[in-house]
Amino acid sequence: MTEQLVDRFGRVHRDLRISLTDRCSLRCTYCMPADGVPWLARSTMLSTEEIVHVARVGVSLGITEIRLTGGEPLLRVDIVDVVRRLTALTGPAGSPEVSLTTNALRLPGLASDLKDAGLSRVNISLDTLDRAKFLELTRRDKLVETLAGIAAADAAGLHPVKINAVAMRGVNDDEVVALTRFAVDRGYQMRFIEQMPLDAGHTWDRKQMVTQAEILERLTAEFTLTEVPGRGAAPAELWTVDGGPATVGVIASVTQPFCGACDRLRLTADGQLRACLFSQTETNVRDLLRGSSDAPDAAALGIGPGQAVRIGATAPERPAPAAADVDAALADAYRRCLAGKKAGHDIDDPSFLQPDRPMSAIGG
Repeated sequence: MTEQLVDRFGRVHRDLRISLTDRCSLRCTYCMPADGVPWLARSTMLSTEEIVHVARVGVSLGITEIRLTGGEPLLRVDIVDVVRRLTALTGPAGSPEVSLTTNALRLPGLASDLKDAGLSRVNISLDTLDRAKFLELTRRDKLVETLAGIAAADAAGLHPVKINAVAMRGVNDDEVVALTRFAVDRGYQMRFIEQMPLDAGHTWDRKQMVTQAEILERLTAEFTLTEVPGRGAAPAELWTVDGGPATVGVIASVTQPFCGACDRLRLTADGQLRACLFSQTETNVRDLLRGSSDAPDAAALGIGPGQAVRIGATAPERPAPAAADVDAALADAYRRCLAGKKAGHDIDDPSFLQPDRPMSAIGG
């Protein structure tokens, strides 16, 4: 397979975001309620073999970058093996770059092994440097552990270490400068994200969202910013800080959408391809992989909130479709998913509907 993944607007898709689990060890207020959300059924979640299979077909179709997400992807007990197997894939452009988005809590014990397995870099969520505020935001007293995880990623050479903060009015917007200075002083890349309508409670209010313009206003009062040209398909618009080399970025999905250059597809932990974070439709590849049969033995998939996700059970013995037929069906699923991709997410359109799935179930 050498065909590119091109949608009807001519956008070539090279980036696949793979959610490994919807479980998370934090309960961030902008993502889920204190008691969590209904978890995906264990039996529906893809095994490692299934994830690698979908990714292999994607790489053969031109995927060059794979981002592992969640939930919290480091809760998966076989995360190092997942990374090793994905980095070993090859396609027309060679092996994909594999990166990971995490809350960093398990990085002190995993960063070196992940680097050895081929992980290129990490994006780490850090919305505040204040311990009390961190507890209030995440409902877990884990700031010290998060900072240790960031340091472990840096020490392991998972560069660039990117720090992501969701800017929230009256919550952490007063820390925009402090977070940037924290990152610049340590050689990290700071990136602020406009809050998007992806919360489980559907409480998002545009009037409460901190915009890119506001973020830049705060930053330019403290730093000299120079726009970095050549953004391409990257979601973050970058500026050098005080002449560089440090940069700060803003992902302004709401006020400055970058849909026209989007090159991303998403695979949920339960085997659904999505063309956009805000898609109202999904393309089921799990049933293609399993021949529309029963899921793997749920007893082998022991998952608990905040625990490592024990995924990777083998499906019961059953007649399997020919490998070439499954590959062809998966390639067709990629194309069908892209066929329905819209020009943009239409957040500003009066008809916009927030997706039923929260961010934790879609994958970032």
